[in-house]
Amino acid sequence: MSLDYVGSELELFEHATNWKAYVARNLSPFITGRVLEVGAGIGTNIAQLANPNVQDWLALEPDRKLAGEIAMRLRDRALPYNCRVLVGTIDQVPQEQFNTILYIDVLEHIENDRAEVAKAAQLLSPEGRVIVLAPAHQFLYSPFDRSIGHFRRYSLAGLRKLTPTGCCVATAFLLDSVGFFASLANRLILRSAMPTKAQIITWDRAIVPLSRLFDPITGFRFGKSAIIVWQSTL
Repeated sequence: MSLDYVGSELELFEHATNWKAYVARNLSPFITGRVLEVGAGIGTNIAQLANPNVQDWLALEPDRKLAGEIAMRLRDRALPYNCRVLVGTIDQVPQEQFNTILYIDVLEHIENDRAEVAKAAQLLSPEGRVIVLAPAHQFLYSPFDRSIGHFRRYSLAGLRKLTPTGCCVATAFLLDSVGFFASLANRLILRSAMPTKAQIITWDRAIVPLSRLFDPITGFRFGKSAIIVWQSTL
């Protein structure tokens, strides 16, 4: 099954290289073995998050056009050789076992998120992990969230409540403490439905480096993006 997704923000956020590197620094220690990335978009996360501990990477994308862009990048050798792409949702994934399952800015697009992570947990190998990166704080929900199909934003407590059967929370934290205020300004003042390329670059080059300094000071308990890692206990 394939779905149509406009995905207009994907190319914009491809310019957020500092942010992607920061996310990779925090997530890479948890990404190992056979990896399933759900909602892989145009494949921009793969180059950042793939690491020497990855054996195989399955990029799952429900939008056929976006999946085609991943396939083109694979043909052009712009992505690691051990990647493959599959068009569909988690229901179309073969009954393989994965060491790592990723939802990078994806779970908020899925209406029944609880059922989704439960299905993901069933595909985990022993001690495998489901990793979620999602926008934080429902009170920051803005016209931008609405325009790109977000059903919700998350608190860490809300993510913890989604913990699937057979899993425990390995870690949960927030990122981008300074970027929180940019999101708050958009929610209260700008009310923009889509950031400009210039705004993305300004956030990435000016705000993200500041967050890298301040996030450890806050104990990673304050920020505009939420991360949770569930680990299989089976």
